[in-house]
Amino acid sequence: MTLLSCKQKNNQPLAEDIKAINLKKGPAILCGPADKEVGTVKFAISCGEKIEKEFNFATALLHSFEYDEAEKAFAKIIEEEPTCAMAYWGVAMSNFHPLWMPPEEPELKKGLKALEIGKSINQKTERESDYIEALSAFYKEWDKVDHRTRSTRYEKAMEAMYKKYPDDKEAAIFYALALDASANPADKSFTNQKKAGEILNSIYKDDPHHPGIIHYIIHSYDYPEFASLALEAARKYASVAPSSAHAQHMPSHIFTRLGFWDEAIQSDIASTESAKCYAESAGIKGHWDEELHGMDYLVYAYLQKGDTKRAKEKLDYLKTIREVYPANFKVAYSFASIPARYVLENKMWKDAAALQVNTAKFSWDKFAWQRAIIHFTRWLGAVHTDQLALAKAELKELSRLYHELVRQEAADEATHVERHVKAGRG
Repeated sequence: MTLLSCKQKNNQPLAEDIKAINLKKGPAILCGPADKEVGTVKFAISCGEKIEKEFNFATALLHSFEYDEAEKAFAKIIEEEPTCAMAYWGVAMSNFHPLWMPPEEPELKKGLKALEIGKSINQKTERESDYIEALSAFYKEWDKVDHRTRSTRYEKAMEAMYKKYPDDKEAAIFYALALDASANPADKSFTNQKKAGEILNSIYKDDPHHPGIIHYIIHSYDYPEFASLALEAARKYASVAPSSAHAQHMPSHIFTRLGFWDEAIQSDIASTESAKCYAESAGIKGHWDEELHGMDYLVYAYLQKGDTKRAKEKLDYLKTIREVYPANFKVAYSFASIPARYVLENKMWKDAAALQVNTAKFSWDKFAWQRAIIHFTRWLGAVHTDQLALAKAELKELSRLYHELVRQEAADEATHVERHVKAGRG
């Protein structure tokens, strides 16, 4: 579609503004049923019936954390109808990924640019403006304010949305997600998670095939104390969104918490196969991170059943992996935890004392606590094989890694303060 050159006069984004977002483009890649089943979403927007159908599909992808594919689906809407303000909100949500690692600078810049265009479009309802403003609470001053503070700001903004639009199911669902994302890890009363669960359960019975409701119930109760409350959702989610690798895996969180090993195994076999399919279809060089994440849970389940043979097969397969995308905390954890679990569960103390990190094309520099898993395993192995000098050396390394993490957290906080001060002087 040809864009007009006068944005102010015609209320239409300039082509160069859209290009500057650097959107991911192309058909959505999913592995599952041919009709790309990702659940049922009904999110009313003002961009026309055809666009709304595409928007619902893109939002369903969001709800199953298929973020790259969601961004491509929202980008398709922008290409077809560049004045659809909520499509820019969708792009920003695709780069936020609330329950994962904080977005990095390119993602933050992309989300902010998308929201700025969304704000500039006048052809939107008050409710749509409120969605855009609420998400802006997270992206605003991303270079000056820390991630946790901005996540809490977004949670409060979504709480206002939830109260202002009591009949808007999506506002309730995204508010519940925001509560889970901003929950304080030190709060062992799980205040946010309980509230999120109550909200989601209150609308579940009227919309049992909504991927976000089911998915976030699992996340809200993904703790030993509450896992049984998510069992129904866990047994349903994979069938609601069978084309999502994450939807295949997520139920195994609850099955693992409850010790339902056969169900956990079936869940993660499905998810790892789906992840392999996605990597191949998307042209990923090497393996997709979701495959390794599923493998970690799969090996653990095999070991709990005493199926050492299948656990060893997965460990040997892991050793053949040389490249994974994206190289994140899940990948580091899987590279460390799978071999550590295998040797420790089988009391292979000599092997534990000599455990090495994976030599794939992967930098361990950013992942000190995952490296600590390897050194903890070596320490246990050394203790059980009476290698006192090695045990002391590993204990010293664990202490060093701990202080490295403390220094990094302090440095990150100092950077935020410095940016804030400079911004104030400017």
